[in-house]
Amino acid sequence: MPETVSLSPTAAASHHCASASPAAGAVVAAPRAAAPARGHRIRSRIGVGPAGGFYPAPHRYQLYLSEGCPRSLRISITLGLLGLRDSVTTTLLTGPAGTPDACAALRAAYEATWHHYDGPLTAPALCDRWSGRIVSNHTPDILRDLGELPGCRGGNGLPRLHPQSLAADIDTFRVFLDRNLTPAARPTARSAALSSLDQQLTAHQNVLGEELTAADVDLWVALTHLGTEDVLSPYGRLRDYVRRLDGHPAFHAAARRA
Repeated sequence: MPETVSLSPTAAASHHCASASPAAGAVVAAPRAAAPARGHRIRSRIGVGPAGGFYPAPHRYQLYLSEGCPRSLRISITLGLLGLRDSVTTTLLTGPAGTPDACAALRAAYEATWHHYDGPLTAPALCDRWSGRIVSNHTPDILRDLGELPGCRGGNGLPRLHPQSLAADIDTFRVFLDRNLTPAARPTARSAALSSLDQQLTAHQNVLGEELTAADVDLWVALTHLGTEDVLSPYGRLRDYVRRLDGHPAFHAAARRA
């Protein structure tokens, strides 16, 4: 389910929106009227599909991200790793009264996508600035499609975050993290997951090998959202792994923006 920003009837009337709290996670707000079921998940793509999807062009796309949202942090890190901070506009939603103009623009994008849309606003959301429409509010698709933008493919020195050979492993690993490595996970499951991951880092620098991939973005975000560094004190390899990625400009810059 996509991370969401809440929209109450009062806020809707004044074009304000509220982001989900970091501790509580995403909450889908009740819409003012019954929202179309299809409106909760928008899954167009960049550069793929029968008609080619949305054309991958620089400066065409805008991302709405939510403060304190792990999925938004994943996207922010990915923008840095792929060198897209200057070509993809990002807007951070920071609370009910903090970003009213941004929330109004996001609602306008949803309404441009579906006429008379009256459902909850969700972020992360990728918006096409040319048409004013939402491309996608499905985070895994957004993360993959950022790699389709100009400059992100070929031998340009950027990491291959979604190599085809590891695509299934990355998807499986994300499910593993969402089930076992969140603040809400059962303590026994979380401890077992941490022990397994700590052992996994014995053989390789990164979680799926020597190459930095989207799985490392997912793991770093999951680990940093567990709380204080004391949580990782029994797991020396994981602690060193987090500290090493902390020093990477893309991770460090994204954490400061979150």
